Amino acid sequence: MQIVELLWPAFLLLALLVFIHTIFGLEIIKRGVIFTDLAIGQMAAVGMAVSVGFMNEAYQTPMTFIFALLGALIIIHVSKRVEHIEAFIGMLYAFSAASIMMLLTNAAGGAELFQKLSASDILFTSKGEVFSAFVLYMCIALVMLVLYPKLSGTLKEYTFFTMLALTVTSSVQLAGVLVVFVLLVAPAFIALSQKRFKPLYLAWFVGLSVSILALVVSYYYDYPSGYSIIFFQGLTVLLFSVFKSKR
Repeated sequence: MQIVELLWPAFLLLALLVFIHTIFGLEIIKRGVIFTDLAIGQMAAVGMAVSVGFMNEAYQTPMTFIFALLGALIIIHVSKRVEHIEAFIGMLYAFSAASIMMLLTNAAGGAELFQKLSASDILFTSKGEVFSAFVLYMCIALVMLVLYPKLSGTLKEYTFFTMLALTVTSSVQLAGVLVVFVLLVAPAFIALSQKRFKPLYLAWFVGLSVSILALVVSYYYDYPSGYSIIFFQGLTVLLFSVFKSKR
């Protein structure tokens, strides 16, 4: 099929994004800190905005990681000191979004970059981007699936948030903050709302199926691919929640 020949790098990237984000999404929902990933993703985007606004787009990846890790460390620190952590995380997200707008207001192409940071077009992803994502995500998955369960206490906490910051550093640049958020939350939400199938496998299946559908629709109808993924993932959660049988 022509669409497969043309878009196979985008399909592979989607598979990688769903694979790595559902691992974190299941843990985030279990912890009850749903907006953590959104706030860290937005902090990562602040790093990109700093690179564009003050460094002529140099050191974009290091700045993205530094700010993502900073956001994670702030959340770890504050969660031990305040009672309503979700309220703080929401304010961190709002602060980060406002910071991006202020940083990019006078930058050339600032509005376009802000939209890309929210949800970028992944239809024509390059093979190099897919390969880089594959190497990074497989290393992170190895840590999260093999090493992480054996850890405990502070070391386990810092490992989780460091790996999440590394993941977000890559995925925000590839797909955008809002796409990262829905891929973390939507498949995991559905998988944890049932007891018949293993949550991780079901989250992978649902996340990838819906994302591929969104990509195909965006290609044929010329919709922005990032927002198409957000729409279809959100619609799936909505329909699942409305029609889920009561037990």
